[in-house]
Amino acid sequence: MTTHTAPLTPAQADTLRQVLERQGFDFETKPHALFSARKGKLNVTVYEKGPKVLVQGKDTEDFIRFTLEPEVTGVAKLGYEEILEPDKFEPHFGIDESGKGDYFGPLVIAGAYTDAAIARRLIEAGIMDSKRVTSPARIRQLAAVIRSTPGCTTAVIAIGPERYNSMFASFKNLNRLLAWGHARAIETLAAARPDCPRTLSDQFARPEILQRALKEKGLTLQLDQRTKGESDTAVAAASILARERFIDWMDKTSAACGIKLPLGASDAVIQAARELVAKMGPDALAKVAKLHFKTTHAVLGKPPTADAD
Repeated sequence: MTTHTAPLTPAQADTLRQVLERQGFDFETKPHALFSARKGKLNVTVYEKGPKVLVQGKDTEDFIRFTLEPEVTGVAKLGYEEILEPDKFEPHFGIDESGKGDYFGPLVIAGAYTDAAIARRLIEAGIMDSKRVTSPARIRQLAAVIRSTPGCTTAVIAIGPERYNSMFASFKNLNRLLAWGHARAIETLAAARPDCPRTLSDQFARPEILQRALKEKGLTLQLDQRTKGESDTAVAAASILARERFIDWMDKTSAACGIKLPLGASDAVIQAARELVAKMGPDALAKVAKLHFKTTHAVLGKPPTADAD
């Protein structure tokens, strides 16, 4: 194990800082972190949001067993995951998406099937929520591990900008479009694994929206939806696969346009979109961007399509 994350209370975060000081860790400043400390090849960062701790390095497992759990959290979880969180190891599909908040690029929904053996292998390989992986090379490396894991059935539904804009005009609502994509991924997985009893999705809207989309496809398996679903290994694997397809599209399209297409919907995105329009004309925007974003108004001076709930 070379990476591990865990929630902490504010008091536990303070205790961890004291433990690291006592053990001779060197402290450094990191964005959005209460503190970050390094000793040898081990790095320990406690982030403000949560708070939560991220442990990285080849000594991660020893640090968890002999420092974090006995001295800070007081709970021994490492090695007991199947007892403490049995749902993670039961057969199920995990579904997640990428590109929802990005002006440029596709909306990608992916799914992965895991059982106990698959989950153990993916956990050992370091599979985690894609939002915690900042390197595109690492995303691609983890995606390759997922695809090469025996029995890990996967599905990737990529909705390119042109089709996305057409579908959004029809659905008139992002959550219904997302539900369609999630249901399509689940349908693909269920065709390959008809004996799978359950699917888990990160909750992105009112539960009945996705329930209705599954019903329309005649899918009757148990549907669970929860916030922070990426803590589940199958959902984390799906998030990696979705992110890989998204960044591959962004890299390929940036090269084809001769303009680096930034992530998100920032001022840099507006500037890149204006450059694209100046170079290729306003019609080019529909081929690379989600036109209902307010960004379109900033670029073209036209109001975006309303997103009614």
